[in-house]
Amino acid sequence: MTSFDTSPQLNVWRALLALAVVFVMLATTGWTALRQHRETSALQISLTAWQQGSVDGHRLPDPHAAPDRLSRFFASLTAQQRNRLAHRYPLAVGNMNGAPVKLRYRANRVALDQAREVESERMHDSRLSPAGQQEAGRRMHRFESMMSGGRQILAFDPEGSGRAAEVLGDLDEAERISVVVPGVDTDLLTFQRTNRQYSAPVGMATSLYAAERAASPTTRTAVIAWADYTAPAGLGIDSATAMRAEDGAVRLNALLRALPGGSPVSMFCHSYGSVVCGVAARGMPRRVTDIAVAASPGMRVASASHLGTSAQVWAMRDADDWVQDVPYLEVGGLGHGADPVSAAFGARVLSARDAKGHSGYFEPGTDSLRNLADIGAGVYQAVECAHDDDGCRAGLPGKATAGRA
Repeated sequence: MTSFDTSPQLNVWRALLALAVVFVMLATTGWTALRQHRETSALQISLTAWQQGSVDGHRLPDPHAAPDRLSRFFASLTAQQRNRLAHRYPLAVGNMNGAPVKLRYRANRVALDQAREVESERMHDSRLSPAGQQEAGRRMHRFESMMSGGRQILAFDPEGSGRAAEVLGDLDEAERISVVVPGVDTDLLTFQRTNRQYSAPVGMATSLYAAERAASPTTRTAVIAWADYTAPAGLGIDSATAMRAEDGAVRLNALLRALPGGSPVSMFCHSYGSVVCGVAARGMPRRVTDIAVAASPGMRVASASHLGTSAQVWAMRDADDWVQDVPYLEVGGLGHGADPVSAAFGARVLSARDAKGHSGYFEPGTDSLRNLADIGAGVYQAVECAHDDDGCRAGLPGKATAGRA
């Protein structure tokens, strides 16, 4: 839900929740959603080729093997062999948890170039409508942008609306790692924006990375803009249920288990992204020390203690955020449960002053961004609580302060 800030969407939520019984009845009587037939994706073709391939006469390992197994495999290769695999199977290697991150960047650059060529041809395909040709052009320019300026693309899948993840900083050498998980209407075309740039994953991550360096200049940090799941499109059934979140949680935890090193990881989950993080929390590795949610419609649990994680749970919401009017309940699978900023939920509630509504939590100069950056950099004593009792800093490492002037 990264791009909505008007009240009509609230009526959609209320209508969906009011119709919960209807959808439950339809589900139990065997009515199912139609699925669009898709041809085999480019990623699947690459994975299949990998499974049938070899390097210097030796079979390649299962691309879905545990990250440590794949890490050992790539470590056993020469630089030339690794580079050959990245060019031969770019989508497979570029999305392979356990492959060296710099090799994934290299492979995804190859995959982006191939996808760019496909869209360039589609721009002039007479079988497409003018709108289809225009969309092909937008995708081509997006892929060109993702290839530019030494950008570090950690994951890329052009299938359908697409998925991607990008790294800011040196992931291998980072002392602290942050992962930004966005919400509704996130895809390749909205992965970054020119207008309202801080409402898009790349803008969120870029802003957070700069703020973390300002919060602790001596701490080596890295930030991942993680849009490597199929987010709901708009405020419909998908955004009111956990279906997309459940699929996303599997992908998110696969990423977390494959991150290099052992540095602490902080999660920053916006809007529907907080539903993804809530579902994923129980399976997150113990190196995840913080889960911070902003503009959350709920985390699919009644309280923070039910998330099943040892991580500190933080929550914030701007006073002008329309999400506060969403019914915080779950009925027949619709809705996402309790309000994370409520006292009963038990999260550490942070100030979100000046967050500019539902989509402005990563805007430079806001309390919300400074608080998120303090968490990401591990400067816990600097966070500013939403309430005057400083309860959000209780028991945290370091000396508690009175907050910022």
